[in-house]
Amino acid sequence: MKYYLFIVVCFFNSFLYSQTKKNTDSVTYYNKLANSNLNNKKFDQAVYYTEKSINFCEENGKKENLANQTFKLGKIYYNQRKFEDALKNFHKTVSLFDTLKPSCTKVLALHYIGVTNTAKGDYKTANVYYTKAKDLLKNLNINDNAEILNYQKALAFKTNNDLKSAIKTFKAITKKPDNNAIIKTKVDTYYQLGLIEGQLKRNDSAIIYFNKALDYNAKVNDFSKKSKIVLAISQYYKQNKNYDLAYSYLDEHYQLENYMLKLKNAKIDLDEFQKFKKNQSLSNTIKKESEEKFQLKTYRYSKLVSILAIALISILSLLSLALYKNNIIRNQNNLLLREKNKELILAKNKAEKASKARSEFLSTVSHELRTPLNAINGITHILLEDKPKKKQLKYLESLKFSGNYLTTFINEILEINKIDSTKVEVENISFNLKELLFNIQSSLKELATANKNYFNLEIDKTIPDNLIGDPTKLSQIILNLINNALKFTQNGHVNVIAKLYSQEEENATVYFEIVDTGIGIPEDKLQSVFESFSQGSIEVNRKYGGTGLGLTIVKKLIELLGGEIKLKSEVGKGSTFTFKLNFKINNEPLEVIEEVKPYNDKQLKNKSILLIEDNKINQMITRKMLENKNITCEIVDNGEDAVELLKVKRFDMILMDVHLPGINGTTATKLIREFDKATPIIALTAISLDENRDMLLSFGMDDVITKPFVPDEFYSTIAKFFD
Repeated sequence: MKYYLFIVVCFFNSFLYSQTKKNTDSVTYYNKLANSNLNNKKFDQAVYYTEKSINFCEENGKKENLANQTFKLGKIYYNQRKFEDALKNFHKTVSLFDTLKPSCTKVLALHYIGVTNTAKGDYKTANVYYTKAKDLLKNLNINDNAEILNYQKALAFKTNNDLKSAIKTFKAITKKPDNNAIIKTKVDTYYQLGLIEGQLKRNDSAIIYFNKALDYNAKVNDFSKKSKIVLAISQYYKQNKNYDLAYSYLDEHYQLENYMLKLKNAKIDLDEFQKFKKNQSLSNTIKKESEEKFQLKTYRYSKLVSILAIALISILSLLSLALYKNNIIRNQNNLLLREKNKELILAKNKAEKASKARSEFLSTVSHELRTPLNAINGITHILLEDKPKKKQLKYLESLKFSGNYLTTFINEILEINKIDSTKVEVENISFNLKELLFNIQSSLKELATANKNYFNLEIDKTIPDNLIGDPTKLSQIILNLINNALKFTQNGHVNVIAKLYSQEEENATVYFEIVDTGIGIPEDKLQSVFESFSQGSIEVNRKYGGTGLGLTIVKKLIELLGGEIKLKSEVGKGSTFTFKLNFKINNEPLEVIEEVKPYNDKQLKNKSILLIEDNKINQMITRKMLENKNITCEIVDNGEDAVELLKVKRFDMILMDVHLPGINGTTATKLIREFDKATPIIALTAISLDENRDMLLSFGMDDVITKPFVPDEFYSTIAKFFD
C-alpha cells in the first residue's frame, strides 16, 4: 500500500513539474510578462521578456512565433525612439517571413521600416518600404479600412518634426468615409491634429480639432481617449488664460480617470471573487468526497455548512453587484453634472461677451455721433450770432433744441454704459448738502416758472453741514428727479424734502423725498419706468418728449451709492420718489472754493491759438467761433505736423483733438511737453467709455472740452488760461 502511494505521489509531482515548466517557459507566458511591464512602462523588463520569448522560439524551432516576437521587440525599440535597434529587428522579421507564408505581420514589419526611416528623416528609403507594404497588402487582398498604416506614417512625420507632412497625412485620413473600423483612428487623428495646431499656436484650429475628436469618440464611448482629449482642451484654455474653462475641463479629466480606475478595481474585485468562488466550490467538493469516505457521521453537518457558505457567497455576490451598479450610476450622474456645469459656464461667458459687445457698440455709437452733432450745434450757434431774419430764427431755435436734446440723449447712454461696465468710481469728498440743494433749486426756477409750478425746498436743520460723499452723483440724481417732476406737472406743486433719518457717531443717514402733483404713473407701470427707454406709455412720450433714460440712471446711481429708490404714484394725483443714503460726517470746516468768474471778451482778444483737428467741418466751426472773439486761429490736421510746427513757432494756446490720423492727440501732447512745458493744451474730444478726464490730463493736457461743446462753456474754459 505504501509503495502504491509513493508511486502516486511521484507521478503527481512529475505532472506538476511538467505543468509548471510548460506554464513558465512558453511564448504565451513571456508575452504576458512583457505586456504587463509595457502597461507599467517598464520598458527594460519588457525587452528582457520579449528576448526570452525569442530565445524560446529559436530553441524550439517556432519560426512564425519568432517572426512575430522580433516584430514586437522592434516596436518596443521604436516607441523608445531607439531607431537603429528597431530597424534591426524589423529587417529580421521580414527575413524570417521570406521562408514563411506572407501575413499581416510582414506587411506591418515593412510598413514600420518605412515609418522608422521617416522618423529618422530618410524619406527616400521610407517610400520604398511603404510601397512594398502596400503591394503585399493588395496581394493578400486586405483593405486597411481603419487607415492604421497611414496613421502610423503621420505619427512618424510628427516624430521627425515634419509637421507639414504630418498634417497633410492626418487630414487625408479625416477625408475618408466613415465606417466602424475607421472611427477610432479618426478620434486619434483629430486629437493629433489638435496637438499639432496648438504647437503651431493656431488656437482656433486646435480647439476645433479637439471638439471633432470628442464628437467621434462619442460614437465609440472610449473613456480613456476622452480623458486625454479633455486634458488637452484644458491645457489649451489654460494657455489662453481662460481659467474657468480650463478648470472645468481639468475637473472632467479627473472625473473620467477616477471613473476608469473604479471600473478597473471593480473588474479586479470581480475576478478575484470568481476565483475565490471557484476555489471554494472545489474545496467543498474535495471536502465532501473525503467526508463520504472517512467521516460519514458528519455528512449532514458538512452539507449544512456548505449550503450556508454558498448562501453567504451568493449574498456577498448580490451586494457586490449592487455596489458596483450604484457606483457606475453615481459616476454617470457626476459626469452629467459636470457636463451641465460646463454648459452653464459657457452660457455665462456668452452672456458676459454679449453684455460687453452691447456696451462697446453703444459707446462707439455715442462717440461717433458726437463729431457730427458738434457740427450741427456749432453751425447753429454761428448762424444765431449772425443776426438771422425772424423767419430763420424760429427754425434755428428748433435746430438748437434738437441738438441739445440729442446731446443729452447721447450723454445719458454713455452714463448708463459707464455704470454697467463698472467704470464709474464713487468719490468721497466733503460737501455742504444744504448749499447743494439750494443751488439745484436756483438752477431749476426757470423751468418751474415755465410750467407755472410752485417749487418748494424743505431741508432739516439738524442735517450736519459738512458730509463726506459723492456730491456730483447726488446732484445728478436729484436734478433728474426734480426735472421729471417739473416736466410732468403743470399749475401744481413740487416739493423736495431732505430729513435727517438717523445719526450715529460719525455717520448720518439722510432721507430724500421728491413729491409732485403731476400726471402720475399707472400702477402696472411703476416698475417698468426704471427700465431704459421707458416712460410709462407711448402717449406720454409723444406729449412730453424725453429719452426715457433719466430714471434708469437715477436707479443705478442710487444703488451704486448704497441706497434703494421707492416710488408711489396715482394717475392724476402725482408721484412720490423716496430714497435714503448714508454719509460720513466731516467735523473739519470745508475749504472755501473760489467761484468761477464769467469770461470777458477782452481776455480772448488778439490771442493766437493752434487748432489741431482733422475734421473739415469742425475746423470751420471752431475757427469761426474763435474769430468771432477776435482770436487768431491756425489749423493743422495731424499730430506729426503740429509737433514740428510748435518746435519753431509759439502760440498762446493749443486746442488738441484726441483722435487724429497718424499719432493721436495724447501722443502728440507727450511729444510737445518734451520741449514746451508752458503753453496750455486743451483736449477736444468726443469722450468715449474708455476715456476720462484724469486719463487725458495725465498725458500733459491742462483741461478737457467735450464735443459737442456749449459755446459759453467753450469760451469760459479757454478764458481761464488768459487771466
